[in-house]
Amino acid sequence: MRDDFTILALFEYSTEAQVIKAKLDSEGINTMLMDEKTVDSDPLISQAIGGVKLLVHNSDLERAITIYNDIRNYHKDENGNDIHCPKCNSTKILVADLQRKNLFFMLFPFFESRKFICNDCKTIFK
Repeated sequence: MRDDFTILALFEYSTEAQVIKAKLDSEGINTMLMDEKTVDSDPLISQAIGGVKLLVHNSDLERAITIYNDIRNYHKDENGNDIHCPKCNSTKILVADLQRKNLFFMLFPFFESRKFICNDCKTIFK
């Protein structure tokens, strides 16, 4: 990977990455995709290689983060309503990565309960 680019986001499929890349390109931000062709040729290996990486030039990184956070999809409850952060009341809520704190959850991650993370204040909650 080139030193003057930073990974902004990872995507399971290249079409998701291309939509965000197009938006950033339209804003004059220098971007590129990595592993796009590999995932397109065999989508089953996407998770094995870490998915399609959206790279942003370091000089545009802060502006790209702001734009990406404004347009990305945030999680809703089962009724389609916004979920609010208990700390800052933000509606920019994502599904948190699994913690896998003990051997049981490492072996059986599907038993771990789903948690959310606020994209603004980084609070993790249920």
